[in-house]
Amino acid sequence: MQRVKVGVIGLASVLLMIGLAATIFGIVSREKPGTAVGAPKADVAANLTASNGAVPSAAPTSEPLAEIGVAPAASPTPTKP
Repeated sequence: MQRVKVGVIGLASVLLMIGLAATIFGIVSREKPGTAVGAPKADVAANLTASNGAVPSAAPTSEPLAEIGVAPAASPTPTKP
């Protein structure tokens, strides 16, 4: 009789844990999904792609890295004192 009692208690505890886990996963799945840090934002990407071909640049440069500020320009522009 004691073995049956231990088996029923064990089965009930396993079913209780499964029910609790299902409830927790149900609550988590209903929450609004958050964006990860560093994930691309759809509106920013849409604005970038829309503006790429819309406005032609004034003068094409042959140094794209210098244009974005990653590398120094080959011929520095003179500054006025």
